[in-house]
Amino acid sequence: MSRPTIKDVAREAGVSISTVNRVINNAHSVRGSTRQLVLGAAEKIGFYGLGSIEKSVMQARQTINLGVILHQGHRVFYRDLGNALRRQAEQFVSANIVIELHYIDDLSPDNIARKITEIGQRCDCVGVVAAEHPVISDAISALLAAGTPVMALIGPLSAEGNIGYIGHDNWKKGRTAAWAFHHTCRTPGKIGVLLGNHRYRNQEINESGFRSYLREQNAGFVVLEPLQTFESAAIAREMTERLLDEHPDLCGLFVSGGGITGALAALRDRPRPKEFVCVAYEIFDATRAGLIDGTITMTLSYPIRTFAREIISTMVKAHNAGPDAGAQRVNIPIAIHTSENV
Repeated sequence: MSRPTIKDVAREAGVSISTVNRVINNAHSVRGSTRQLVLGAAEKIGFYGLGSIEKSVMQARQTINLGVILHQGHRVFYRDLGNALRRQAEQFVSANIVIELHYIDDLSPDNIARKITEIGQRCDCVGVVAAEHPVISDAISALLAAGTPVMALIGPLSAEGNIGYIGHDNWKKGRTAAWAFHHTCRTPGKIGVLLGNHRYRNQEINESGFRSYLREQNAGFVVLEPLQTFESAAIAREMTERLLDEHPDLCGLFVSGGGITGALAALRDRPRPKEFVCVAYEIFDATRAGLIDGTITMTLSYPIRTFAREIISTMVKAHNAGPDAGAQRVNIPIAIHTSENV
């Protein structure tokens, strides 16, 4: 059989021969969707000039620099998200994505604000996980005023301008957690709540939704005041032990922030009722093991690949749309796991 020709590529792609020639020799003059169509056709039929088409298409793509600020790299969730972001950046088809990824150990507002300002000076769009604080808001406002779009990740943030958001609907997430307690606790009692920090708006909204659902149901639960873990496993363990010691009628624990591994260690070490309910966030080795051995009843998680894909595509949209286009907002679906589907 003869090897495929430009004519065969054109027939497979449903375009003219001249269009295929322009993709090879002057890709800038062809729309991006058409370039991708021709490239896909060449790959499918094994066109001998595939390398030339790939090179031309790559050179014609727009290059967009994205800066993303995540929390500590030693935390499994953020490490997995960072790896997924790199993969999605490599696979993005309509532009060449250069991603500048930063894991921040010092979560103080001043340090986060400095990093936002620094990255915003060299990137086309910035995505950030941060607590709500005036210093951080000022840094974001300055970037927005300079025309650099900013996307809040996981927890919404405020600023003087249109700041986007990519993450869960935290109100619904909190209500879903409460639904789990309502439908799985055999005897209503006290529910302990752990959160990382009151300045994380997603955690505050989670708690509001959680209390709202149980208040509406009037099911007899008493939701205790939340205890802060400051995203620390050691503090989460200490707070969980305190709850178990001070409240023998505790029927469950809602872990709405960081430190789940510490909470798990405390729950395994201390006696508790068989029907004790624990709802936590994210699915990784430790929480999967907790689901399997019954320490955790349910996890509410981010589908990491979907989340990473939406972060990249939405940040690109925000950059291309320009500062006057309004904020981009994307709600990520909540992945629910129990012992039966891990």
